[in-house]
Amino acid sequence: MEVETPAPPQPWKDAGATRPGRSCGSASRLLRNPILVVNFVLMVFGTAGGPLFLRAYFLRGGTRKWLTAFLQTAGFPILLVPLFASFSRRRRRGRPGGGVPFFLMTPRLLAASAGIGVMTGLDDLLYAYGLAYLPVSTSSILISTQLAFTAAFALLLVRQRFTAFSVNAVALLSVGAAMLGMNAGGDRPAGVSKAQYGAGFAMTLGAAALFGLVLPVMERCQARHAARPGAGPVTYTLVIEMQLVIGLTATIFTAVGMLVNNDFHAIPEEARQFGFGRSGYYLLLAGSAATYQCFFLGTIGAIFFGSALLSGVVMTVLIPVTEVLAVMLFNEPFNGTKGVALVLSLWGFVSYFYGEVQTAKANRQSENNPPIVEQQLNP
Repeated sequence: MEVETPAPPQPWKDAGATRPGRSCGSASRLLRNPILVVNFVLMVFGTAGGPLFLRAYFLRGGTRKWLTAFLQTAGFPILLVPLFASFSRRRRRGRPGGGVPFFLMTPRLLAASAGIGVMTGLDDLLYAYGLAYLPVSTSSILISTQLAFTAAFALLLVRQRFTAFSVNAVALLSVGAAMLGMNAGGDRPAGVSKAQYGAGFAMTLGAAALFGLVLPVMERCQARHAARPGAGPVTYTLVIEMQLVIGLTATIFTAVGMLVNNDFHAIPEEARQFGFGRSGYYLLLAGSAATYQCFFLGTIGAIFFGSALLSGVVMTVLIPVTEVLAVMLFNEPFNGTKGVALVLSLWGFVSYFYGEVQTAKANRQSENNPPIVEQQLNP
């Protein structure tokens, strides 16, 4: 993988921390980038598989919410592999006798990434709490509302430009979530009280809102770094380093919660009583950590090559995959309200990308046919 790839030309990186009037860009142009396609594949694997792993943990006897929050970022050491490959490549290309730093991050970007890591750790806890009491199908549709929150925060933080199609997409997703809220409790799993279901519903919406803030904050941090004199370019290696720090900080945050909650001491006993057996228990934990790391790496790559809003839209389109797998694997109920909410989510996704295609066509036409300025002749 070519991890030294710089970001595609984006005027905002030369103009400061915001991008007035910028849209997500041409979807067809972005998808021709092989590294972006790899990141999309990672997002597909992580978004669809992560919730299934965690829900299986709770269904088979697991009860530790801090542990499941910990697993969502504990796979961050995997990122050391591409970082080491990038370092080796830079060292081979470097001048003889010249020092090549292993990390490219500045202290400011390091501090910003650590702050995002704390936010991510809290978001992981909210999401784990919700998934403990909600079916995967309900949780996934609720999480899709992060697109509305991402759009709002992108407007405030990075001056994301909206079209009628993107506004329509946000509205449709919001209506779908509202329908689920009015039907709250209709799909309550056995053994889950109304209070637990309500708390899970609220926690999942909170997780969606917080993650909707995290994505534009990541994008803004990249923009501010690029706009700072002497800070160096924003490359794919740099954003992997950001994700490494985010994962490390979030993991430390959740590990402290595990210590307070005595989760580490409870793991061996929980493994003995787990429905898949001791080996299945540890394999499930390892699979969860690896799967969610794919998700986070794919997400930050989508932000790097596209935007925070683009990454939110890609996550939204994966809802049907998670929905179908949850019904097949866990026999979860899928009522009419969920079906309508799912249709609204898909409609919102199609609306968004149709708008992107139309915007790309308009941009190409304006580039190929520049306006003709008539010259006025003085008499």
